[in-house]
Amino acid sequence: MNKTFPTAKPLFDAARGWGADLAAVADTSRLAGIETDPPDLLQGYPRAVSLAVRLADGVMDPIRDRPTPLYARHYQNVNALLDDIATRVAGLLQSWGGKALPIPASHILDEERFVASISHKAVALHAGLGWQGKSLLLVTPQFGPRVRLVTVLTDLVLPAGTPLKNRCAKCTHCVDACPAGAIKNASTDLHYASRVEAVNLDACVQQLRKNEQETHIPPYICGVCVAACPWGRAK
Repeated sequence: MNKTFPTAKPLFDAARGWGADLAAVADTSRLAGIETDPPDLLQGYPRAVSLAVRLADGVMDPIRDRPTPLYARHYQNVNALLDDIATRVAGLLQSWGGKALPIPASHILDEERFVASISHKAVALHAGLGWQGKSLLLVTPQFGPRVRLVTVLTDLVLPAGTPLKNRCAKCTHCVDACPAGAIKNASTDLHYASRVEAVNLDACVQQLRKNEQETHIPPYICGVCVAACPWGRAK
């Protein structure tokens, strides 16, 4: 029988002490329809801990139509921090008598379909960290999409969060900013839109590869729609 906990606050406090800016828990039964690798990844794990680290405004604000070298390095550094936090969180969960599985923050397993072991965004959405923007990125109330994510699966039954109401409304900042014209301005108000509905993935990937060729920045890094979102900008 999985151990049940009345609160996740000690876990969240520890995660913040290790560098996380946001933390929440998703009930993995809500994730039954998402693709995972392996397909049975969630079996035996009733909860998924979603952790976010905020991206620095000083790095994000100068981004206009392409990523900067500073953003590329910051992106990699934040991913490394997230992996460290996830490892520490997994250790804490195990010290409480649970089983834990940290999933790498950024690990593309299939470069044709751009999928990983699990969608960290899907976990964060169902945990209640934010809503799905028109760019299909997670948008948090605190930092907009200026966050990176990681996930830790566990068999400890922690209190789970609930999805937040979408607040994008008629905003088109990310749509207008995309240099590839890849964001279709599809409504994500009433459901979690699919890639086909909301984004021209081929156009996005072509732009990412163009960025790599022209700037020698590591592949699959952009940040333009992240920087453009008004939810992430300093008020």
